[in-house]
Amino acid sequence: MAAILHFFTSYSILIYLLLVIGLMFAIRSLIRARREMGESLYGLEREVAHRHTSQTIAAISLIVFLAIAELVLTVFLAPNLPALSLLVTPTMNPLIPPTTTFPPELLTPNGALTPVSTPTAQTTGCIPGQIMITSPKPGDVVKGQVILVGTADIPNFGFYKYEYSPLGTDVWRSIQAGRKVTQDDKLGTWDTSEVSPGDYNLRLVVIDNQGNALPPCIVPVRVAAP
Repeated sequence: MAAILHFFTSYSILIYLLLVIGLMFAIRSLIRARREMGESLYGLEREVAHRHTSQTIAAISLIVFLAIAELVLTVFLAPNLPALSLLVTPTMNPLIPPTTTFPPELLTPNGALTPVSTPTAQTTGCIPGQIMITSPKPGDVVKGQVILVGTADIPNFGFYKYEYSPLGTDVWRSIQAGRKVTQDDKLGTWDTSEVSPGDYNLRLVVIDNQGNALPPCIVPVRVAAP
């Protein structure tokens, strides 16, 4: 459903143009059919001309219906749908190299376990003034309802979404999305009570009005138990 909605909103101008062209051809056919009906002398000719007229009127009605449906979809329906309806199915980001983790017993001789050091928490892929998460900060410990503050403001802005992934994996789950340009303001909220305590990556993805996603801003955080 989201893909269909995105198609009809992105290519609305082209769809209107095709409908106008179709309507012009249909009107010309209607005029020709009406002329044939007026010039018909025999019953069979009038019947054929009448059938052509009915078919042309049906085509015009269909084109008008499609135009009205496109108008309702793009002008009235799409702006009022939740921003999550614009989200595409979460996919692996080719710009982020996959991270492979190994069991500790494979890293030390005789199966001895050693603690795994935590890398220094820092953001990646963020662009100041365009794609930024300013709160929470890298390495912050969060719990409960977390308010995300940041920036989503790019040329040809379409919408943004933010997602989370357990540290060491590249499986991203969408949290929420928005269609409003934001400058160092509230992007949305994240209910961390729905995930298990642990280390996570939080990322902001901004998509332009052509459906192209820019490199995401990623912030590592730790979710604490409620």
